[in-house]
Amino acid sequence: MSMIRDLRAAVRPALRRSTAPYEYDTTRDPSASSAVVDCAVYRDGKRLSDHVSPAEAMRRVRAGGGFAWIGLHEPTEREFSGIAAEFGLHPLAVEDAVHAHQRPKLERYDDTLFTVFKTIHYVEHTELTATSEVVETGEVMCFTGPDFIITVRHGGQGSLRALRHRLQDDPELLAKGPSAVLHAIADQVVDGYIAVADAVQDDIDEVEIDVFSPAGKGASRGGDAGRIYQLKREVLEFKRAVAPLLRPMQQLSERPMRLVDPDIQKYFRDVADHLARVHEQVLSFDDLLNSILQANLAQASVAQNEDMRKITSWAAIFAVPTMIAGIYGMNFDHMPELHWKYGYPAVMVVTVAICVTIHRGFKRNGWL
Repeated sequence: MSMIRDLRAAVRPALRRSTAPYEYDTTRDPSASSAVVDCAVYRDGKRLSDHVSPAEAMRRVRAGGGFAWIGLHEPTEREFSGIAAEFGLHPLAVEDAVHAHQRPKLERYDDTLFTVFKTIHYVEHTELTATSEVVETGEVMCFTGPDFIITVRHGGQGSLRALRHRLQDDPELLAKGPSAVLHAIADQVVDGYIAVADAVQDDIDEVEIDVFSPAGKGASRGGDAGRIYQLKREVLEFKRAVAPLLRPMQQLSERPMRLVDPDIQKYFRDVADHLARVHEQVLSFDDLLNSILQANLAQASVAQNEDMRKITSWAAIFAVPTMIAGIYGMNFDHMPELHWKYGYPAVMVVTVAICVTIHRGFKRNGWL
């Protein structure tokens, strides 16, 4: 193991020197915006300068202390290669950060923590339909080191700009170092889960009312199944973001880590508690939607049975005049009451009487 560590120590400086020309933003079109959203040095909880390059930020950190916070949005592989070499990031973590579509997780590579968060955004809609998009997902990935934190964001939502300004207004917290930023990001992501859970709860309540209210019986004959199934799919996407994050938050809140300040670790416990509560909500959403879907299908089956009973009842009623007309439609010379003066009225009266009697029987039994 010591030989491997010595080999890594020898390779990294050479790797940094060889990749120095690719500091960042070297492959984008000049008219396109840079992948680096913001980059600054923080010392004693205060921002020392405006936007600087990642290489310049690390030079200032190594010269005077503090830490660098570099924020990127959907960088390409070459854009990120210079930063990865400058900070000695592991190639596997770099690949995950560039290509995205990762499960929430916490991994440690030497002196760097790699954390993946799934961000969830609720999509506002005037009416929930079978094709409505309820939630949008994105990703925030964090490389946390002793003197730096690099955030890589994927997706159109989950911006960290407001969070950065909020932390800059609290120098005492920001002075705790990169772990304070990591906690703030985790807290913002989980707070977003709570807001989305409340909004999804409203959608589920709306569907539940439509299914079980008397006014919704006409639409409950399978018409709400599409909306319920769409909600189930969105809840499943929600669960994929929440459930895998439970273990990383538990590790950050309970396991001592050299890169996490002990005072900040206490705050991770609060985030873990909130996450556990959201996870319970999401599981209850899934169970409730299963029950609503089963009730909706049962209502559709009951409605179909009612329709079949009504059709059968009317078919039985109309079978009486059909049978009588069929009998008297036979061409025989000798038939009862065939030449009787009151034969036709008598047959009509008997037919109507039988039909009314059958109708009253079906009505009394609830078939009509």
